[in-house]
Amino acid sequence: MSRTVSIINTGVANIASIQSSFAKLGYETQFTASAQDVLDAKAVILPGVGAFEAGMSALNSLGFSDALRQRIHDNKPTIAVCLGMQLLCESSEESPGTKGLGILKSQIRKFSPGIRTPHFGWNMVTGTPYFGSGYAYFANSFRLAEDPDDGWEVATCEHGERFIAAVRKGNVVAAQFHPEISGDFGFSILEKWLEGVTW
Repeated sequence: MSRTVSIINTGVANIASIQSSFAKLGYETQFTASAQDVLDAKAVILPGVGAFEAGMSALNSLGFSDALRQRIHDNKPTIAVCLGMQLLCESSEESPGTKGLGILKSQIRKFSPGIRTPHFGWNMVTGTPYFGSGYAYFANSFRLAEDPDDGWEVATCEHGERFIAAVRKGNVVAAQFHPEISGDFGFSILEKWLEGVTW
């Protein structure tokens, strides 16, 4: 049986780098075509760059939002990257009035005044034994500031102030940075996540 990672293509993501990273790890990729695909896939990645409102609009118009909530509730292997992580939250100061998926009971906020944005380039991530510590590649103007509740493991970063770099609960992982272009550190996280998949 082929080991295939399903990509949710919202139209606001760098899909080529995602596909390339999984190919290097020995995995095939495919796109989800329906909500049922999102629910049934062995492993799902929600990538994204750009604006919170555009990302949620894409998920809602594709009919994927409820399927993603159910999938994560069921602890099925899922990883969210960059904007994908932010979409797991309840809302974002970037897009007032737009509701997120609400999986993380937190709000995405602006960096404090005086801090250079966007936060762009390599920065140190400090985490739990699952994440370890290492340099990762970031490209974000907004961030998750408060630790989510409900037992999520948290990795952090400093850019003028502390913010959340990644979270994990069971088979669900979310990273503000881009593991697919974060060298050995990023690939180690992808590999750990893939170890939790029953192929």
